[in-house]
Amino acid sequence: MKITSYGAAQEVTGSQHLLEVNGKKILLDCGMFQGKRMEAFEKNHNIGHRLGFDPAKVDAMILSHAHIDHCGNIPTLVKGGFKGPIYCTEATLDLSEIMMLDSAHIQESDAEFFAKKHKDTALPIEPLYVTEDAQFALKSFVGKPYDKTFEVFPGIKATLREAGHVLGSAQVVMEIDDKEDGKKKIFVFSGDIGRYRLPIIRDPYVIEKADVLMVESTYGNRTHDPIEEGGPSLARVINRTIKRGGKILIPAFAFERTQELIYTLHTLIKDKKIPDNLPIFMDSPLASNINIIFKKYADLYDEEIRERFKKNINPFALKQLKETLTSDESKKLNFLIGPAIIIASSGMCEAGRIRHHLANNLEDPKNTIVIVGYMAEHTLGRKLVDGEPIVKIYDKMLKLNAEVVVLEAFSAHADMNDLDTYVDSVKGLKKVLIVHGETDQSGPFAERIRQMHDHAEVIVMEHGKSVEA
Repeated sequence: MKITSYGAAQEVTGSQHLLEVNGKKILLDCGMFQGKRMEAFEKNHNIGHRLGFDPAKVDAMILSHAHIDHCGNIPTLVKGGFKGPIYCTEATLDLSEIMMLDSAHIQESDAEFFAKKHKDTALPIEPLYVTEDAQFALKSFVGKPYDKTFEVFPGIKATLREAGHVLGSAQVVMEIDDKEDGKKKIFVFSGDIGRYRLPIIRDPYVIEKADVLMVESTYGNRTHDPIEEGGPSLARVINRTIKRGGKILIPAFAFERTQELIYTLHTLIKDKKIPDNLPIFMDSPLASNINIIFKKYADLYDEEIRERFKKNINPFALKQLKETLTSDESKKLNFLIGPAIIIASSGMCEAGRIRHHLANNLEDPKNTIVIVGYMAEHTLGRKLVDGEPIVKIYDKMLKLNAEVVVLEAFSAHADMNDLDTYVDSVKGLKKVLIVHGETDQSGPFAERIRQMHDHAEVIVMEHGKSVEA
């Protein structure tokens, strides 16, 4: 068995891991690099970061979930000659369709933008893929239910277990009859692990035994605020911003984080923690489409949410929630007078409608920017988190006068305590491969795993370097 990481190795984006066993090549995720816009454009157009292997020689793929940094390069894979099946949960299949079609539209728009802005650059200005490519790639998807084992190839079986990260997210558990040594091996790819007791999504499935574990490390050396603090903390921010007559801007990923925010606001209003007449705008057509999928898969929610749906209460619907679907509707928010909440993507503030809202509201000290998710290095979102006094948006240098609040209670990624609990429960480990984390997170996590499993070899994966298992 040989494993090579072609993305999300010592970084938190672009998940791509190639498993070679029994003469077959199985790709785990095929994500796109996300981060600072120009850097992302360059990396995604550089063949070394784009794929790094021959797609035509890959026999099958298994997708952990539908975030773009895990599924966004699938159309590139298929364009490159991949002809095998792409296995994932049924919810991930539906969500990937929305996410990949949206990504194709962004590729087309970005190519047009860079063609105009950087006429003299040597960079290619063609989109990575277009809408037709994404539609064609979707024909390779095969939806599988949770917890039902299926044959990938003779001697290689897989089971998708709940990862607790986002709707449809899965851990990949593979049972392999290794032809070389004649032994049965259990290989587990964690995907992105969620937190225990998250609202909406079920808790991660407990893996009890594995020979080889490939595990994420996004927050391998950091703890989050308690989940229960998310709602009260958000309420305090909203109420003090209302008192000074300001707006609350929340950059949020359209998939999962936006739905979690709406659910939290629904609860705060129900419990009379915030005013029930406060205008709330969901400025993301993508999030509106994803909300439809969320309603379809209510059986995947935790018990509390399922009970609300049984009582005909939709926790993702608010009477004061306005969905701004067109760009004209979004632009009208620039002239909004008085307090309001605006939730818009992208989550790292590198693209999308949130940039317009930040450009128009960043310098007003009455306003608040609420950070509820991971911000990669060098992104506009990370600069806001770090409190840089002046930031650049649309070639304008703007003073950061607005209040910036980071609410880590909303993170959907396991923190160091969750990850330690997850890894500690796995028995029989011979190798642990650490991915999806910057080195200041993956390194300390590796040291703790060595103490937990002193007989296991622990390796922080490097881009393009193979490990035998």
